Amino acid sequence: MLTDVLPKGLRLVVCGTAASARSAQIGAYYAGHGNKFWRTLHQTGLTPRQLAPSEFRLLPQFGIGLTDIVKDQAGNDAVIRFEASGRERLREVILAAAPTYLCFNGKRAAIEYFGTRQVAYGLQAGTIGTTKIFIAPSTSGAANGAWDLTVWEELGRLVTALRH
Repeated sequence: MLTDVLPKGLRLVVCGTAASARSAQIGAYYAGHGNKFWRTLHQTGLTPRQLAPSEFRLLPQFGIGLTDIVKDQAGNDAVIRFEASGRERLREVILAAAPTYLCFNGKRAAIEYFGTRQVAYGLQAGTIGTTKIFIAPSTSGAANGAWDLTVWEELGRLVTALRH
């Protein structure tokens, strides 16, 4: 639905599950009214100010890229057909872009990638090529019950340490 933002040389790529209906409608990542993504990037020091969804193309200036594991559907997890998820496509684009970190924005995207039933938040043991994998709580308003900014703060520390 949304075009990947994946130039080479990124410190971080954030991978969501799929574009929300609102994001697909306006053509901008994390545009849902209750989504905390843009605020979280700023609160964790990953961006110097809170960007608007319409400014998603500016993220590479801050070493950040975007993608989703499901690229051809939009909506919340209840309406996505995950059997058509792009696990191999994601692996290929991450190998090509070679960011330092890949962060799954929510457990569902990570579960689909790893093909497992459970994952834990934080830095993972495996990699994709040289890219380290991190799993953070979903910023979606629909996932408020699992929200924990401290996991995102851990990611922020890891990524901002690369600047120094």
